[in-house]
Amino acid sequence: MNYWLVKSEPEAYSWDTFVRDGGTDWTGVRNYQARNFLQQMQPGDLVLYYHSVSDKQVVGVAQVAAPAAPDATAEAGSPWVAVHLQPQQPLARPVSLARIKQDERLSQIGLLRQSRLSVMPLKAAEFDTILELGA
Repeated sequence: MNYWLVKSEPEAYSWDTFVRDGGTDWTGVRNYQARNFLQQMQPGDLVLYYHSVSDKQVVGVAQVAAPAAPDATAEAGSPWVAVHLQPQQPLARPVSLARIKQDERLSQIGLLRQSRLSVMPLKAAEFDTILELGA
């Protein structure tokens, strides 16, 4: 199993909307590195859902339900892909970016090293640490 983090502005697509919808195709990614990460996702992989820009906090756990397929919001024949994500559970306590920065175990997390990337892999220990902080 692999672990990931995806980012969304809560004003654009919040965790609550994601839960209400019961899942979504993660569309609109237009960065090649993030696209490559989407292509690596497999059904069953776990994903942390991060509210970017205004909240700056991890708010829930999702699961990859279907592998990468052409992004329906992209021009036909383009290289862009999307994966289908389904919500699993909210964190009992959202984990803020400030809290992540304070935890030495998370000092190498992609969220701190490539802050503008919207899809990124996590090490199992990083994923587990964030779950622990959010328990």
